[in-house]
Amino acid sequence: MSQSARIDAVQDSVLRTGRTVDWPQKGNRPAYISEIYGQNVFDLKGLQSTLPKPVYARFIQQIKGRQTLDRATADAVAHAAKVWAMDRGATHFTHWFQPQTGTTAEKHDSFLTLKTVITNGIEETSAIDAFSGSQLLQSEPDASSFPNGGMRTTFEARGYTIWDTTSPMFLRPGPHSTSILYIPSVFISYNGEALDEKTILLRSSEVLSNAAVKLLNVLGDKDTKRVYATLGTEQEFFLIDRSLYNLRPDLKITGRTLVGTVPPKHQQLEDHYFGQIPSRVLATISEAELELYKLGVPVKTRHNEVAPNQFEIAPIFEEASVAVDHNLVLMETLHQVAHRHKLKVLFHEKPFKGVNGSGKHCNWSLSTDQGDNLLDPTVKPETNYRFLLFLVATLDAVHKHGGLLRASIASASNEHRLGANEAPPGIVSAFLGEHLTEVLDSIEQSRDVKNFSQPHLQTVKVGGTVLDLKVSTLPQIARDLTDRNRTSPFAFTGNKFEFRAVGSKQSPSFPTVLVNAAVAASLGAITDALVKAKGSKAELGIDDILGVVRSFITSSKNIRFEGNNYSDEWVKEAEKRGLPNIKQCPVAFRQLLTPENQHLLISMGIMTKEEIHSRFEILMHKYAKDLVIEGLTLKNMIMQGILPAAFTFKKEITDLLVGQKNLGLDHKALPEFKTLNTVTKLTTTLQNAAEKLGEIIDRVDGLEGSEEQGDVAGNELTVALEDVRIASDALEGYVSDKQWPYPKYTELLF
Repeated sequence: MSQSARIDAVQDSVLRTGRTVDWPQKGNRPAYISEIYGQNVFDLKGLQSTLPKPVYARFIQQIKGRQTLDRATADAVAHAAKVWAMDRGATHFTHWFQPQTGTTAEKHDSFLTLKTVITNGIEETSAIDAFSGSQLLQSEPDASSFPNGGMRTTFEARGYTIWDTTSPMFLRPGPHSTSILYIPSVFISYNGEALDEKTILLRSSEVLSNAAVKLLNVLGDKDTKRVYATLGTEQEFFLIDRSLYNLRPDLKITGRTLVGTVPPKHQQLEDHYFGQIPSRVLATISEAELELYKLGVPVKTRHNEVAPNQFEIAPIFEEASVAVDHNLVLMETLHQVAHRHKLKVLFHEKPFKGVNGSGKHCNWSLSTDQGDNLLDPTVKPETNYRFLLFLVATLDAVHKHGGLLRASIASASNEHRLGANEAPPGIVSAFLGEHLTEVLDSIEQSRDVKNFSQPHLQTVKVGGTVLDLKVSTLPQIARDLTDRNRTSPFAFTGNKFEFRAVGSKQSPSFPTVLVNAAVAASLGAITDALVKAKGSKAELGIDDILGVVRSFITSSKNIRFEGNNYSDEWVKEAEKRGLPNIKQCPVAFRQLLTPENQHLLISMGIMTKEEIHSRFEILMHKYAKDLVIEGLTLKNMIMQGILPAAFTFKKEITDLLVGQKNLGLDHKALPEFKTLNTVTKLTTTLQNAAEKLGEIIDRVDGLEGSEEQGDVAGNELTVALEDVRIASDALEGYVSDKQWPYPKYTELLF
């Protein structure tokens, strides 16, 4: 590989004809989004229109958890789904589930069944299309072939996928204009342990709902029967040319560049954020949106992000388990559509050193089955006692279980992003903003809240204040109660909390599980405190409620921070407050095993002790293997690509110097001699660093047990990887461009 391959790839990307897709038409006009939205989803409306009323009623009762789905109802639903899917080209169905691999899994089975009839002693076989209730409800993948943390072995392989009735079935395109029926499912072992991301998410959602409803009942709300965690995931990603991507072994194998220096211009001019979306990228995102609309994924926003070739897509909020499904569908759809446009989507949290990485900001809130957002502060949050109780419950949860939340976002890839100037640090804290901070401070100090209605150039308006722009042709704009703090890991942003530290590549499920669990526990503690304060009285008084709110404000105060989370001052202040600063993944993973965190998850029925230890083992194993894979990939790139290029460059310079020396010139005074010396030193440094990297890889591989491998990989392998990179990147600045074997950042990002 040489400069010619890079030039060919760049020329191909420039000369390539762009792909076009026709937008669906409705009569003689383009279809509205609402007219195509969900057309590939077999939702409750579809079921209601195809099932007999009694069968549909039984199914609804099953969804609500009030009765078991019987065989007759399952068969009826399966038949309806089969007819709907086959009428739209489906030939196969699959149980679609979320093993602990960071992605999804599926196995396709056709609707084909052979029916044998014996007539007059003659056996005759005919083909029919069939889909039974048992096939809908359950399938059987090999549990030992997925991450299981030792709960399954090769000779104990049985596992089950079970249809998640709360998430609708949907169709996705197959080959040759066919389609495939996807059945969202959970994945459990033969003994019933959760082997996936979804099972524990559904458990945590149920626990959270029960805790929230119990608190609302104490407050006098008898109408609310269910509370939902809602989620909106802001998905960031990079898009690069596939031809160039194919010339980078590190991107192909690890998802990030293991070597490479930033070009003179990257993101320092701040001209990419919200800039005009490049036409090829816009065509890709638009086609992906079209497919997502049909799949019922409510994508709302698209824009350029901070770094070159970095973008974001964000959806409308949904119930958390459906939102997680939709985020994974979004990622898969982007991957597939980008391929059609000869692009590659990168979800790695830090694919390029020196520019911003990518996150998946998880906007979390609570809504009742009556449609109320329990984290909506309304106009006067100081008298919205229900809001205050749910707010301090969330703060208490983050304070008591910040280490657990840190564990939920830990990975080898996200480790490159956390603590950099584009992501929150390893210290978990919460941001409220000036107004809500004043409200809580006033309650804690038993004084009146400071008046926010008369600051300079502001007047009171519902939902916040109004900014007077002093330009007659411009309208007044509503200002939120809180500013945004993009450095905070867990920031209140209007009527929700934004968990900013979640990595772009990971499933949002596990972070949501742990937020749900922690908040449910705090809601339970607040409910107990309210019941105690009420005593024998007929109903709670305002002073009773404020007394409980005040106590939780005081006890959780250390988790609140309104300043710059990137600053060194905050690191010192956090240490004074007793907040953990967890910088390495193995330390973060061990938060799962602390007695208080295990008690939280086990006592609430969200995870068993075996499931917790299994997940810890899986996380440690993956962390170590990710780093080993990076190490092996980098070593191969150095030994087979970069060092040979450096040697060739050195030979060219040496031949040049020999020729000039033969002409009688003082070769030591020539600039080529200085370059040769520099390249020789850098080459030696790089070769030594690569050899040391290989030794550490061998040592990690030779260790027994994932925990020990993870510790050594985190302490030594990460350092060795960085040492090799530093040496290689220094060499890149000297080796002739025509000899450099891999596409450079200038080509990848521009």
